[in-house]
Amino acid sequence: MRLKPIPRYNQTMIRQHIATVLQQAVKTKYQLDVPEVEVTLASGEFGDYASNVAFGLAKQLGKAPRAIAAEIADGLSDDVIARAEAAGAGFINFDLTDEALLKRVAGATVIAPTYEGKVVVTEYSDPNPFKVLHVGHLYTTVVGDAISNLIRAASGQVHPVNFGGDIGLHVGKTLWAIIRDFGGENPAKLADIVEADRSEWMAGCYVAGTQAYDADETAKAAIMDLNVRVYKLVDDNDHESALAQIYWTCRGWSYDYFNQFYARIGSSFERYYPESETGPIGLATVKDQLKKGVYSESKGAVVFDGEPYGLHTRVFITSQGLPTYETKDLGGIISKWNDYKFDRSIVITGNDIIEYMKVLLKSVEQFAPELALRTTHITHGNVKLSGGVKMSSRKGNFLRAYDVLDLVSEANASANGNNDDTVMLGAVKYSFLKSRVGSDIVFIPEESVVLDGNSGPYLQYAHARARSILAKSGGLKPQTALGLVGDERALAVKIAEYSDVVDRAVAELLPHYVCTYLYELAQVFNRFYEHNRVLGDERETMRLNLVAWYAGVLKSGLELLGIEAPERL
Repeated sequence: MRLKPIPRYNQTMIRQHIATVLQQAVKTKYQLDVPEVEVTLASGEFGDYASNVAFGLAKQLGKAPRAIAAEIADGLSDDVIARAEAAGAGFINFDLTDEALLKRVAGATVIAPTYEGKVVVTEYSDPNPFKVLHVGHLYTTVVGDAISNLIRAASGQVHPVNFGGDIGLHVGKTLWAIIRDFGGENPAKLADIVEADRSEWMAGCYVAGTQAYDADETAKAAIMDLNVRVYKLVDDNDHESALAQIYWTCRGWSYDYFNQFYARIGSSFERYYPESETGPIGLATVKDQLKKGVYSESKGAVVFDGEPYGLHTRVFITSQGLPTYETKDLGGIISKWNDYKFDRSIVITGNDIIEYMKVLLKSVEQFAPELALRTTHITHGNVKLSGGVKMSSRKGNFLRAYDVLDLVSEANASANGNNDDTVMLGAVKYSFLKSRVGSDIVFIPEESVVLDGNSGPYLQYAHARARSILAKSGGLKPQTALGLVGDERALAVKIAEYSDVVDRAVAELLPHYVCTYLYELAQVFNRFYEHNRVLGDERETMRLNLVAWYAGVLKSGLELLGIEAPERL
C-alpha cells in the first residue's frame, strides 16, 4: 500500500528552517547576527517547536527577553510556520502549518545519519563454552541487538561479535567431572551423550566440578593441573590426545548450542573471539609492556597498579605464567582493532565488572590511548523473577535462557491462547528493553504477554490492527485536502516525534526511549480511533494516510527493538 508522495521533512530540516527564519527576523529588526539559534520540540500545549533566542539578545538590546520574544514573533509565519507566539519569560513557541506537519510525519522514519561512515564493533552476549546459557546471556543479547540496530539506523557499519572463555578454570572444572564420570580420559564415551542433552550434561559437570574444587583439596589440585594441560593442548594445537578429543568435542557442542539459541531468538554474530585466540595476543602484549613499565611484577605474577589512578591493582599474568581474564580481554580489544579498525567499540556486560573494566582500559590507555578512547563499556543489571534471588551458574540454581522462553510461552498460551514464537519473543524482548539499561529487572512472565498494557504483544497487536484497517480500505486514494482536524492533529504530532526519539536513543544508546514512545503512540492512536471513524467517513483518505504512517512507525520502532511486527495475529 503506497502513501501519497508528499516531499518529506525530517526534524533537522524543520529546525534548520525555523532557525533561519529567526536569524533573518533578528537581522531585520535589530541589525544583529545570531550565529546559532537553538530550536527544540515543544509539548503539545505549547506548540510544536520552541526557541530561547530572545534570552541571548536581552543584554545587547537592554530589554526583557519576553518583550524581545514578542517583537520577533509578531507576524512571523510562512509555508512552514503557521503561528509564532511569545510565551513564559521569553520563549517563542511555533505551530507548524498542516502541510509542514504532514511532511514531517511523512519523514518520521528518516533517522539522522550520525554514524555515517563510522565502523562500530558491538560485543555482547559473551557465553562461555562448557557452561549453559542463563537469563543474563539472553538479556545482554537482547540489549546488544537493540543497540546494534540503533547504530545501523543512524547509518553506522555495525559488526556484532561475541567473546567467550573456551579456556580457563571453568573448563578444568568441567573436564574434571567428565573424566571422573567416564572413569578416565575416555573420549569414546562421548558417543553415549544424547545430542539433546549435551548442554545440560556439560552444565551439570561444571557444577559438580565447582563443588569439588571448593570442598576437596585433591580435586582442586587435579582441576588446576587440567587447567594448565588445556592451555598447553591449545598452544600445541593438539587434537589427537584423549584429553584434546574430549575438549574439542565438547567445545564444538557448546558453539552448536549457542548458535541454535541465537537462531531461535533472531540474533546473529559475525564471529566469536574465543579466549584461546585472544589470550596469546594479550599475553605477548603484557610481556612487551612489562619491559616498558606499564605492568610490573609482584610475587611472581604480573600486575597493573591502578592505585595511582584511583583504581585497584589487578593480576594480568599468574605466577604459573598463565593469562588472566584481564589479559584475554586485552587481547580481544587488540584483535577487534586488527580486524575492523573500528571508530568505536561497544562492550556490553553486567554491572558486576564495572571496576574491572576501568582497570583494564586504564592499562590499555598507557600504551594504546586511541583504543581505550574508542572503547565504550555499557553495563546492565540483573534479571530476576518476581521475589527471586540473584542466581549463579556456579551453584546450579540459575535461570536458564531457554527457561525464560518456555515460561513466557506458557504464559502466552494461558492468557492469549496461542504458542506463537513471534509473540513470545516480542514479550521477552520488550520486557527487557522497556526499562533503562543499567538497572535490575524484575521479570514477570504473566505481565509480559498482556494485550492491554505496556507490553510487546500489545504493540504487535496494535500494528496488526492498523494493517487490518488498511487492508479493509481497498487502498489509499490521492489526498485532496491537507487540513487536519481534532484528534487527527494530535496523532500526526505524535507520529512526527519518532525520529527525534530515535535520534536521542542513538545518542545515548538507550533503547527504552523507543519503547516508551511506541507505547505512548499506540495510546494516542487508540484515542483517535475510538472517537473518529476511518472507513466510510468523508475524511477517510486523510485518516487512512495517518493510519498507514502510524503503522509504518510502529513497524520501524519494533524492528529497532528486534521485535517482529506481524501483519496479522
